[in-house]
Amino acid sequence: MAREVAGVDWEDGPGGLPFLAVKTDRCRARLTPYGAHVCEWTPAGQTAPVLFLSPRATFAAGKAIRGGVPICFPWFGNHPTDATKPAHGFARTRMWDVGEIAHDAGGDVRIVLHLASDAETRRHWDAEFAASVTMTLGAALAITFDVENTGAADLTYEDALHTYFAMSDVETIAIHGLERTQFLNKVDGMKTMTAGNEPITIAGEIDRIYLDTSAMCTVDDPGLRRKIRIAKDGSLATVVWNPGAAKAALVADIGDAWRHFVCVETANCGPHAVRLAPGAHHATTARIDVVAAV
Repeated sequence: MAREVAGVDWEDGPGGLPFLAVKTDRCRARLTPYGAHVCEWTPAGQTAPVLFLSPRATFAAGKAIRGGVPICFPWFGNHPTDATKPAHGFARTRMWDVGEIAHDAGGDVRIVLHLASDAETRRHWDAEFAASVTMTLGAALAITFDVENTGAADLTYEDALHTYFAMSDVETIAIHGLERTQFLNKVDGMKTMTAGNEPITIAGEIDRIYLDTSAMCTVDDPGLRRKIRIAKDGSLATVVWNPGAAKAALVADIGDAWRHFVCVETANCGPHAVRLAPGAHHATTARIDVVAAV
């Protein structure tokens, strides 16, 4: 760290990974340059964490961290043509460079991390790029993922801020903001369907890519008496995911924890993949805050 910043300290994290701990009058948070990954964020006034981090999460080089906000890039899900390449791309298992740790003009903590194309990324993806993740941590959590095409050819990529939200019980929540929106149903062979007039409720596995939507979503959790709001910019897809009990039992770092999270992801994937001309860039932003349920 170039200089000391009040409320921000380096820690040795699990698996020997470096972590930054943020402790201010506005929030508590922990993040690591490994994957540019926010693992924890709890704003002042909340007793329960807002982000879910699996109690079975693995912290080790080459392994993705289950929970928090993984960065999916440059593809979403499995690679479309090569199953040997890492799911959700390579960004979430790379060590990013720390570019800035500071307080912004409003007093929140701002942390900027960088990742650029190199020999390792080119093994997976033949493209030249410079990416950054800017995190603003305070009463709200804002994450901006910016990608610049630094090469001489056009490039196409998918991205997602794969946010895991902590829930009291996923089968009692309601997700508002995606009513009457078309979606691709990954549980039903990527069939195109249209959501009804009611908010989303969850009973079993759900894996959907909602299309052509820039709407703010609200997750209403009556058990924790709060609503989590997710606003976004630069994103035309929203992914909603929970594996359900049967599939979660087959995943070592989820198990019976499936009941206590839902992913509502700010994304550009499938038909909304980003296309960049040389020298162009695109920014995907999610802004999260919490309000008490009435």
